[in-house]
Amino acid sequence: MRVYAYLRASTKEQDALRAKDTLSEFAKSLKVKISTWFIENESGAKLQRPELFRLLDTAEPGDAILIEQIDRITRLSEEDWRKLKSIILDNRIKVISLDLPTSHNFANIDDEFQRWVLSAVNSMMLDILAATARKDYTDRRRRQADGVLKAKDEGRYKGRPENVQLHKKIKSLLDVGKSYSEIQFLLGCSRHTISKVKNRKK
Repeated sequence: MRVYAYLRASTKEQDALRAKDTLSEFAKSLKVKISTWFIENESGAKLQRPELFRLLDTAEPGDAILIEQIDRITRLSEEDWRKLKSIILDNRIKVISLDLPTSHNFANIDDEFQRWVLSAVNSMMLDILAATARKDYTDRRRRQADGVLKAKDEGRYKGRPENVQLHKKIKSLLDVGKSYSEIQFLLGCSRHTISKVKNRKK
C-alpha cells in the first residue's frame, strides 16, 4: 500500500507548515511512509481540484489518501461529494484521516473481513462528516456575508488585508530563482498570490 498525503494549502505559511508536520508525525505513528505530497490551492467547497484528481489518477487499488481533517475532501455540495466518493470507492482507494480514528487501522490491517467491516463503517462516517462539513461551511459563509453587509452599512468594511510578510517571502524566493511549485510547497500559498507578487516586481 502506497500512501499519498493530500494537503490544502493555506494563505498563512505557518498553518501550511504546521499541517505538513502534523501529517508527517501522523504517518510515523501509523508506521507508514508518505510516497508523495499533493498540495491543493483550490477552495474546499469546489470539486475542481487538480491536485486531488492527480492523486486519484496516480493511486492504485489498495493505496491510501492521508489527510489531516476529513473536511479536506468532504466539504462539498451533496452532489459533488457523491461523485467524489464514487470515484474513491470505485478505485478502491482508502481514506485515512487524523480526525477519523476508525480509518487509522486501514494502514496495518490484513484480515479481509475486518477490512470489509471497517470500509462499511468508514463509508457511513464519511457521509455523516461530509454533511457536517457542508453545513459548517454554509453557516460560516452566511455569517461572514452578514458581517460584511453590516460593516458596509456602517462604513467599516475595508476588504481582506494584504499578507505583507508572506509577500516579502515570496519575493525573496522569486529573487533567488525558485519555481512556482517550489514556492507553493515551501510557503503553502496559491499560484495566484505568487503571480500577483511577481507582476508587482516588474
